[in-house]
Amino acid sequence: MIGVVAGTGDFDGYFAPSFHAALPKEKWDAVVASMTGQMGKPVAIDRLTAVTPFSANLRVRFERGVVNAQIAIDPAPPHQVVGLLFTGPEMAGDTLYKLAADIRALPGTTGLGIYALGDGAPRLMAGIAPDRAMPLGSAFKLWVLGELAREVGADERKWSDVVPVGPASLPSGITQNWPAGSPVTIQTLATLMISISDNTATDTLVSLEGDRLDDFVTKAGVPGLAPVLTTRQMFALKSPANVGLAAQWASSPTPSARRKILETNAARLRTTPVDPMMFAGRPSKIDTLEWFASPAETAAILDWLRKQGGETPLSLLAINPGVDPATRAKFDYVGFKGGSEPGVVTLNFLVKRKDGRWLAINAGWHRNDAGVEENRLIMLMTRALVLLADSPLPN
Repeated sequence: MIGVVAGTGDFDGYFAPSFHAALPKEKWDAVVASMTGQMGKPVAIDRLTAVTPFSANLRVRFERGVVNAQIAIDPAPPHQVVGLLFTGPEMAGDTLYKLAADIRALPGTTGLGIYALGDGAPRLMAGIAPDRAMPLGSAFKLWVLGELAREVGADERKWSDVVPVGPASLPSGITQNWPAGSPVTIQTLATLMISISDNTATDTLVSLEGDRLDDFVTKAGVPGLAPVLTTRQMFALKSPANVGLAAQWASSPTPSARRKILETNAARLRTTPVDPMMFAGRPSKIDTLEWFASPAETAAILDWLRKQGGETPLSLLAINPGVDPATRAKFDYVGFKGGSEPGVVTLNFLVKRKDGRWLAINAGWHRNDAGVEENRLIMLMTRALVLLADSPLPN
């Protein structure tokens, strides 16, 4: 394995055909380059703990630290590797300063906010332009969840309320394939929105909340979100058929002006054809046509959900913790919502340490000239969580 990671081994012979199908050589090379760029060259297997006769947990020593991994071997000869997952990196002598420097060095534009949470406002511990608004991708769904929690808390609706699934958007998700108008509870919609980033479930909730969602983000002081577009509206605005309309949106200075564009062009946006290949992996208007919020604003909505959202939103955020099990186990609680599209990735965590202290950790990375390597930022944020799991915090 050390030779394969170092680039001197037999990739084709080491991995089973099923692994090649799931992770072709070029993608493997990108994963390894991201990891070795941070950790240096692989040196040795420090520890192997068998889970079954054909799977194990590993600690792989690199020049600058250790990376945890999980490996699975085909029981049948020639016993090729069918699964290899690198998880939490542990850099020797790592610090938040070094971590921030590595995030800042990524090509393109980056943002970072690490906040201690308590009774008052979130307190910044480390950051990179934490007050600069950045494209969010699906992380805007945190505010959709927030407004839903506010309505439930105000007895305006119940998590058990049943509503019909709205018009289909593009994946990610599953409800776009369900029969039109399928009855479902709002908690189920919220679960799908947060855990698998279901776009059609999200749009159903955005339409259900209506102007109240815009009021919620306005009162929260997040102007880059208002008016909150459905995912279907966003895809339609980015369509080549709506270049002029997208330019109007980008040049509109206020939420009210953008809201007028939506009202005037509602039928057009509703009927614009969209398909999963419309962007073909290229960044599309990510600086002007997106959902925008800063790391500070994202930390604030996570803190609001912690303090005022109730148990249900926290349980939904914890379904997909966004990190490997070993890193998750370092905390009493890990909530997560990410977001991505070509050229954009954001990763947002709400965690409770073993000592009871709460933190919000938010990072974003975008670039117009190429895609971004999501796994690269995941590795960096895993480093952040490992660092923050038991390090001293400000009082």
